[in-house]
Amino acid sequence: MTDRVRLFQTLPHTCGYFAERTAQNLVVDPAAPNLDRLYGPALAKGFRRAGGHLYLPQCAACQACVPCRIDVGAFSPDRSQRRCLKRNADIEVSEQMPGFTRERHALYRRYLHARHSGGGMDAADAEDFQRFLAAPWSPTLFLEFRAGSRLLGVAVTDVTLAGLSAVYTFFDPEEDARSLGTFGIIQQVELARRRGIPYVYLGFWIAGHPKMDYKRRFKPLEIRRHGRWIPMP
Repeated sequence: MTDRVRLFQTLPHTCGYFAERTAQNLVVDPAAPNLDRLYGPALAKGFRRAGGHLYLPQCAACQACVPCRIDVGAFSPDRSQRRCLKRNADIEVSEQMPGFTRERHALYRRYLHARHSGGGMDAADAEDFQRFLAAPWSPTLFLEFRAGSRLLGVAVTDVTLAGLSAVYTFFDPEEDARSLGTFGIIQQVELARRRGIPYVYLGFWIAGHPKMDYKRRFKPLEIRRHGRWIPMP
């Protein structure tokens, strides 16, 4: 990173991806006054934003979480992704300021209840919504997906010169057939292309994980191994 910053290591905690494993994270000092300037370089080093924290898994016994990013200039949708775009040709995508609205929050709650029922997240109130999806220093944008006046989904994305970070996407759980998660990633790639941004960061890829392995479908994908970015084999 270009600025001096303190890094902290969290105490061991239960892994969010493998319940039988213990995890630890390396976290950029959340009180640092220059987090906005650090964000782009941190993305390039594999860090991820959750709320107001920039973190990188640092687990002694496991290296399953692998930072990954899409090469925007080289990306071309495959057949399945082109079908997804065709299915959603009726959707209007708009760039909106981040933040709480009753409409967004209601959609977020429905999504969490369907996808994470009983995990604690599905009870997210307005403060939880704002705290998790944005931070005062983060360059966050909400991409809204609408069919007519109906809000179908929101892709929360952070826009830096170094790369665009796909933070979180939530959508109407009754619209599974639209594959709005895939649609959201493609729209973020297109946003990066329009702005001349070279990469879309997808967080962490976990080989074979039912909720994380899908990222390999966005080719060409680069992964970060041993301190450098390489093409995924």
